[in-house]
Amino acid sequence: MAKATLNGKVVAESDSTLVVEGNHYFPPESIKWEYFSETDHSTTCGWKGQASYYTVSVGDETHENVAWSYIEPYAKAENITKYVAFYPKITVEAP
Repeated sequence: MAKATLNGKVVAESDSTLVVEGNHYFPPESIKWEYFSETDHSTTCGWKGQASYYTVSVGDETHENVAWSYIEPYAKAENITKYVAFYPKITVEAP
């Protein structure tokens, strides 16, 4: 089972992540949304589309724009619709 943690607290956990370009994408139902808040930041990938970003906060630790998701990806990436991936400030452990 893959786990994403911040400050020792699990913020996502799933046995059905999808690995794309070396990143584990967690299904939306595996995300502990109470630790996430949407930001205005976005980026565009040539084949996945526009990514929306989240700030993740646990206790006294907050990291802006460290998680992202493709809410309406291009057709080539529709398998990761609404899945969430993380930058390295969030620790992802996977088997």
